[in-house]
Amino acid sequence: MTIWLTGCTSGLGRALVPEFLRGGHALVGCGRNEIALEHLKKEFPEGHFLATDVSNDFSVSEFCGEALSLEGAPDLVINNAAIINPPAPLWEIEAEEFDQLTAININGVANVIRHATPSMLAKGKGVIVNLSSGWGRSTSPEVAPYCASKWAIEGLTKALAEELPKGVGTVALNPGIIATDMLRKCMGKEAESFPTPESWAATAAPFLTGITAKENGQSLTAP
Repeated sequence: MTIWLTGCTSGLGRALVPEFLRGGHALVGCGRNEIALEHLKKEFPEGHFLATDVSNDFSVSEFCGEALSLEGAPDLVINNAAIINPPAPLWEIEAEEFDQLTAININGVANVIRHATPSMLAKGKGVIVNLSSGWGRSTSPEVAPYCASKWAIEGLTKALAEELPKGVGTVALNPGIIATDMLRKCMGKEAESFPTPESWAATAAPFLTGITAKENGQSLTAP
């Protein structure tokens, strides 16, 4: 299986890298942290890791073009790249900070879909997994921008599902509560009581590769 993965340099994306490669899949990942990308290239020479800013449509176009030339059309695209705002009431969050979050969490997903979908349509099959959140199906105080972005992903995914032809599908995936740096930003030490990204990835990777176009439009939750 050929997998394209955004946000591969940290958190859940980084934890999925060895699981996918261990499973024998062809992987093309991207991220903004060039130092982390160099470490990935050295540790996993069988994978491909490209510097990409998903909020920039041209950067995403270059990533998808190179990924296509390296491994061909994807069977699975995972829109994982995202950031979260420092906890604060919505009216205290600066416009620049809000705009950066939505540029990555919403526009970034749309950019990848814009440039990855045509090759999947030509192939006649494939699945796009857009990572949502428990906060894409509920709300909490002081994370309004993040909630808004993940609720947007749920709606975007369901609308896209109605547009895709048979054989190609998309789902929104709530990964669950995982002890990532993003969670620590919100919960502090309390985050350590939740599963690590590595333990999550061990079960999430086979779950992700098992999603099919028959589940098109569904809101799923990782095991």
